Amino acid sequence: MTAIAVLGSTNMDLVAYVPKAPRLGETVTGRSFRTVPGGKGANQAVAAARLGGEVVMIGAVGADEFGVRLRSALTAAGVETAALRTVEGPSGTAHITVDDEGANSIIVIPGANAHVTGLEADDDARIAACDALLLQLELPLEAVLAGAVAARAHGVRTVLTPAPAQPLPAELLAATDLLVPNEHEAAALTGLTDPRQAAAALLQDVPEVVITLGAAGSLYAARGREALTVPAPRVRAVDTTAAGDTFVGALAVALGEGRPMADALAWASCAAALSVQRPGAQDSMPSRAETDAAAPAGPGAGTGAAAAPGASS
Repeated sequence: MTAIAVLGSTNMDLVAYVPKAPRLGETVTGRSFRTVPGGKGANQAVAAARLGGEVVMIGAVGADEFGVRLRSALTAAGVETAALRTVEGPSGTAHITVDDEGANSIIVIPGANAHVTGLEADDDARIAACDALLLQLELPLEAVLAGAVAARAHGVRTVLTPAPAQPLPAELLAATDLLVPNEHEAAALTGLTDPRQAAAALLQDVPEVVITLGAAGSLYAARGREALTVPAPRVRAVDTTAAGDTFVGALAVALGEGRPMADALAWASCAAALSVQRPGAQDSMPSRAETDAAAPAGPGAGTGAAAAPGASS
């Protein structure tokens, strides 16, 4: 079983479903509203746990009703929450609009996540005991850096999702093994809109990159190796929220199991494709059995008809 630590955010997602997202200054009437557990860190943790990983979540929730629900959702998914502290004040929230095409826009308010500014005494040992550490950018950057440095010191693979996109310090890039931006984040980091050019630029700072390309699939690039593109199946997207997080969680599990990159990408892409066909963030994430049933069979199948997440996080 792949052991995975996630140092990241937990948010309550406040999701409004609308026929068409409002433009600036416009008011529209929505179809429905839901509150569902989310946060990029918690999403990746739940995805990995449902897909067979042994997962520990490091972060914080607030001393409010949302905090109780967020912790309960992680526990129910099989995620270890001993390192998820409770702090005074509200939990983090994400305010999400989803249109009839499944596209979303998101406003994140950090809440308790802003209190995670570094590692606590036992966090280093938890990271050291894992095969991989998953990181995102919804916590203060100093905490992300501390986690990456700790993982590097213990020889633990660091997987960084650079979202929300922001300039990354050299120290963080130096401690990152695998960078997983979507195409918009890759462009924001490099100033290059062509994914292959962006990947080549990112390889100057990190050894491996996976860029998710929405309906076009995903692109893998590594130093000294030929780039690999994994296409996506044609599915009807209901809600792309957390598709990228599902992909990352699944990819970490697959790589921890020793799968070749092509097969790992294909399997992770199938998990993400299943998730976009359902509403919500963690609610949409598939089980191990579902993903295995949907994945291409046989060695090298990942180079054929595979799945990839939407460009949304």
